[in-house]
Amino acid sequence: MLAVWVEQLLGFASGALKAIREDERYPTLMAWAREEGPKLTGDPAMAQALAPELWSQTPLARLDFDCEALARPGRNEPCWCDSGRKTKRCCGAVSLPGDVPDHLMWMLSLREWKGDTLKAALASGKAPAQALLEAGLIAAESGQRGRAQQILESLFETADWSRLPEQAEPAFEILVDLYQERGFHRKREALLDAVLDRGPLFLRGVALERLCLMHLDNDDLDSARAAFVRAQQALPDSPTLAYIEAMLLLHEGHEEEARERSSFWFRRLSRQGELDPDQLQFLSDLADNPGATLAEQLLNAEEDLAEPLVALQALLESLDGVPTLDLRVEEGQLAYHRSAREDTLYAGFRAVFPAEVENEAPLGFDDDPWQAAGDWLPALCAQPEWLDSPAVVQSLALALTSRFGSLPWMAPSLFEPLAERLERWLDQAREAASGDASPGDASPGVASPGDASLDWDAADNAVLLRTGLALVVGMERGARQRSRHLAERLLELDDRDSLGLRELVLDQLLREGRDTEALALSESALAKPSEDEAVLGLLMGRALALYRLERLDEAVEALSESRRHNGHALSLLCAENPRPASPSGDGTAAPGSRAEAWQYRTLMRDQWRATPGALEWLAGRLD
Repeated sequence: MLAVWVEQLLGFASGALKAIREDERYPTLMAWAREEGPKLTGDPAMAQALAPELWSQTPLARLDFDCEALARPGRNEPCWCDSGRKTKRCCGAVSLPGDVPDHLMWMLSLREWKGDTLKAALASGKAPAQALLEAGLIAAESGQRGRAQQILESLFETADWSRLPEQAEPAFEILVDLYQERGFHRKREALLDAVLDRGPLFLRGVALERLCLMHLDNDDLDSARAAFVRAQQALPDSPTLAYIEAMLLLHEGHEEEARERSSFWFRRLSRQGELDPDQLQFLSDLADNPGATLAEQLLNAEEDLAEPLVALQALLESLDGVPTLDLRVEEGQLAYHRSAREDTLYAGFRAVFPAEVENEAPLGFDDDPWQAAGDWLPALCAQPEWLDSPAVVQSLALALTSRFGSLPWMAPSLFEPLAERLERWLDQAREAASGDASPGDASPGVASPGDASLDWDAADNAVLLRTGLALVVGMERGARQRSRHLAERLLELDDRDSLGLRELVLDQLLREGRDTEALALSESALAKPSEDEAVLGLLMGRALALYRLERLDEAVEALSESRRHNGHALSLLCAENPRPASPSGDGTAAPGSRAEAWQYRTLMRDQWRATPGALEWLAGRLD
């Protein structure tokens, strides 16, 4: 019955608002209510009784968005509908089936107004918070992103945070998402800062949770950890914290600790008895296997792609052998040549896969492949032989890395099976380079196969190397040892380091505490850096390894070299809340720039912080 009343009320109020906007005069509304209203309510008396209620709460543009509220008459006074009868014998005798929200006409007006009128209405500051909330949520749900942003901004642009309705939390999250989707990063940061500075407690906790997730997306683990600690202090019993801490620990590579902390959260929150059964089940699953639970949750959240992604996982798990590639040594270089069969398989895949790999980019497409994933994912699962083509594996690895590469829990099911496939091809390449391939694999009169290198520019080598880079990046967070092993395999075959993998291997060695190996790698790389080498990472990595090995004099000298290369690195590493620095438009950071130093801080500050005394030692070198 209530649902029928709500639908009836909305229909009548929308019609009444249209009548009011004709001239914003009360008699016009009452004429409409008597003539057209009964068609919407089925009862002339109800239509006549509703109209004055709605008029009194309607904002009028001619009054600078104030309402022209009517004085509610007494029982024996003339009725406010202008019928001439006493109220008790007119509208006062009508019982409405339900309440009339006092913000209804403001909400409908905000949905109707456009352009300058909407802007002026919002600027007036007279819109009820509940009306702003509902109008903004409706606009967002209907895909009107600009209108939704404009209305929700007015909801949160207030000095009196107590005006916010209790349901403001989803509106806040939608507005943060809108800023992210539409590229308004400064507005997003300003909103988060405002909420953290003076927002109500429940919103501060949500803001800190979102801030933590944003830092995780940007690989800034140190800032993510700091945001999580603040969130824990603001909302110590929030179930969301269990989810976020599990993600944070998996990003940091602490899988066992993630399991232990998830068990702690489950025990603690289940004792409180305030969670529904679904929340408790999720926390229980998280305690059993954090990675698998987060992966399943992610796939379920993919809506239309959940089923084909699960099918892809099953396909990758069932892969076994790989075909033999055409690998030869030509003019002293190892060369992979695509076969006619591989080209045919790739052509079949490209008929459904919309994006082409950009040859000059290490990890890029000319279009977004996920817009058509509903077509190519099922087709790939139906044609598993396509994966006999390295070019298909390359496209799949790049696509998966672009969407899931920052999520550690997706590595076991999506990236490791493809890494196994690539490594078998790399075994074939090593055999060819060492001369173990068949005699016909090498051309007469070329250099010894043992000297051959898998150079990026030779033949179709870029397909194998780009696939390797995509998988190394995809596994870097969730399967670090496997990622480093693959990177080392690629470096063995590509001594020029076309992919810039040495810094990545160095970072992972430092994370694993293998400081002697990290030092050897950094010194080897710095002795003959490759083109476009990330020199700051190598210099700072060497300094950290030397500090850990207690070779402090050499560490000081290494740090001096780092400062000569980039004068911003030390101060940014030591600062607790420095101002971020963005790279250039193409995403690159110039050597010696603050952006380069910021990128290094984002990636490795957590390792300096986790090394006892390291940040204090750095701070002592600042002067």
